[in-house]
Amino acid sequence: MGRPILINNTVSMKGYHSVLNMSKALSISNKFAGNMCIRFAHKGSQNLPKKLPIAGVTNVILVASGKGGVGKSTVASNLSVALSKKYTVGLLDADVFGPSVPLMMNLSALPAVNHKNLILPVTNYNVKCMSMGLLVDEKSPVVWRGLMVMQAIRKLLRGVVWGPLDILVVDMPPGTGDTQLSITQEMPIQGVVMVTTPQKVAVADCVKGAEMFKKVNVPVIGVIENMSYFTCPKCQTNHHIFGDDLESKLKDNINSPIIGKLPIKPSISDNCDKGTPSVILDSEISTIFDEIVESICPVLQRDDE
Repeated sequence: MGRPILINNTVSMKGYHSVLNMSKALSISNKFAGNMCIRFAHKGSQNLPKKLPIAGVTNVILVASGKGGVGKSTVASNLSVALSKKYTVGLLDADVFGPSVPLMMNLSALPAVNHKNLILPVTNYNVKCMSMGLLVDEKSPVVWRGLMVMQAIRKLLRGVVWGPLDILVVDMPPGTGDTQLSITQEMPIQGVVMVTTPQKVAVADCVKGAEMFKKVNVPVIGVIENMSYFTCPKCQTNHHIFGDDLESKLKDNINSPIIGKLPIKPSISDNCDKGTPSVILDSEISTIFDEIVESICPVLQRDDE
C-alpha cells in the first residue's frame, strides 16, 4: 500500500451540510480509496484549531472502541472508579446518542448550575460524572444533526466545573466519526485505551479506531480485551469462547500491548444494571483494573508540570 493521500477540502460552516464538497472528494478514482484520508478545515484557515486544556483538569484519558457492544462503557466506569483510589477523577459520557454512564454509575439527579451558568457534575463512587443522559428524559431519544452534537460535546467539556481533577476519563462513542475527531482536536490528550472483544469482526474495527487516533497524534496506551475467557465453575479451566489469538492480530496491525483481559462473568453485567461497578464488589475484577491503572500511570502528567 502506498502513502496515504491527504485531501484538504476547505468548507464554510454555511455549507457544512452540503454534499457537494464530499462528492468532489469522492470522485477520485476508486483505486485510491484504500489509502485515502480526507481532511476538512473551516474556511479561512488551513490549520487545526489550537488545543486548549480543560480548566482544572491535568490529564485526559479516552476509552474508545471501533465497534459498539464490546463493553467500552463498562470498562470506562470501572476504570474511573479504579483510578479514583489514587487520583481525583471525572468521567465524561461523550456518547450523546446512547449514554450509559448514568445507569452504570447509578446516577439520576439533575445536575445543578452555578452562578456562572456552569454545570456541576454529579458525584458517585468518588467520581465526578456528566452525561447527556442526565440532561434529557431517559426515554427520550436524542435526534440531532452533527453540528448540534459537537456543540453539546463542547458544552460538556467546557461548560462543566470539572476541576480540580487529576484525570478526566472520556467514554467515547464507538466508531471513527465527527465526535472522535472533534474531541481529539479540542484539547490535549494523554492517550487512549482501546476496548475490544477477541472476535475478528471486533478486532478489525478496533484496529481502525487505533489507527485513527494515531493519525491525529493521540497515543494508544494499550488494548483491553473484554470477554476474554470464561472460567468453568467446576474445573476452574479458562475457556476462550471467542478466540485466544488477540496478541498476534494486534501485533500484525497496530502493535499495541494488551493491558488487561476481562473474563466473561454474569456478575459484571448484573452489577452494571444495578449501577455498581464490579471493581467495588469483585476482588478479581478489582485486581485486573488495578493492573490496568499501573499501565496508564506512566503517561500521566503531574499538575505541577
